[in-house]
Amino acid sequence: MTGAAAQQPTVREVYQQFAQCEAAGQSVVFEQWAAGVAADPEVCAVIDTLPGVKRQPNLVFAAARWHGLEPGPYGALRRFLLERWNELVPTIMRRRTQTNEAGRCAQLVPLLASLPQPLALIEVGASAGLTLVPDRYSYAYHCDEADAVRLDPDDGPSPLVLHSELHGIRPPSSLPLVVWRAGVDLDPIDPRDPDARAWLETLVWPGEDDRLARLRAALDLAAADPVPIVRGDLLDELPGLVAQAPAGATLVVFHSAVIVYLDDAERQRFRDLVTSLPCRWVSNEGATVFPDLSGSVEATRPAGSGHHLLSLDGVPVGWAQGHGRSLTWLSNPLPPQHNETP
Repeated sequence: MTGAAAQQPTVREVYQQFAQCEAAGQSVVFEQWAAGVAADPEVCAVIDTLPGVKRQPNLVFAAARWHGLEPGPYGALRRFLLERWNELVPTIMRRRTQTNEAGRCAQLVPLLASLPQPLALIEVGASAGLTLVPDRYSYAYHCDEADAVRLDPDDGPSPLVLHSELHGIRPPSSLPLVVWRAGVDLDPIDPRDPDARAWLETLVWPGEDDRLARLRAALDLAAADPVPIVRGDLLDELPGLVAQAPAGATLVVFHSAVIVYLDDAERQRFRDLVTSLPCRWVSNEGATVFPDLSGSVEATRPAGSGHHLLSLDGVPVGWAQGHGRSLTWLSNPLPPQHNETP
């Protein structure tokens, strides 16, 4: 663990990277706030008093907004952090960045539908389970030089329609068939809990009203039929969940923007674990999480900020915009979907 801690980026580097590679083009307020922090040694020093995983911009900014700070110029954030830091720390320490963006399902569906059906799904870092139910949403796919494609669940259109652009891949002909699902999270969120819902809404970046509406609709669907989520550490609980999966279904273990919060040693432990289990592994993480995967395809990353690398069984297959807006395929298009069972 000592070696991993020594490689930890500085607060300045974390906030500079967030401003340039995550918030740019997505949220003007968060881009300005993060750039302001990166250029402010006094504020960096204050944030540096937090444990490493708690220094993340999403969490610090959300805590400030939770305590009443309205989106605005960096100067207001600076004063708020310096004057009310002791008030914010308990919230930062107690809360987590569990956005669990439902829009990412639009990027997972083409890959999941290409696998032998039916599927059993396990999500690590499942939060409220919003991405564990890709078969419960409707989709409107906008494709290269083709008409838009609409997909609906078998029982009819969903109240939530996810829109996404597909480049270099065709949408599937139907949604994946999910016969079993489960999740694991250190602190599972009950979508019926008003406090939990309010915190998740606070995590949505300023200026992203579409994401806020999508979150509320996904939470309503999840509250009506909650997904089973085990409380615990993913490294400890994953083998037991895998053992519970039904025979006759393709077992898929997946995660989106979760492994980034593990240190280097924990990431390697997770990778060793998931590749040793009888499952398919779908990873949707920032390019720096598994640098050996992203290095060979870095030159193909689309212009713009906030792209994750989507991979299957350790092989990169696409670049996924962080909030589900687009998927750019890296190889030959997948067939519409397989219908055979494993």
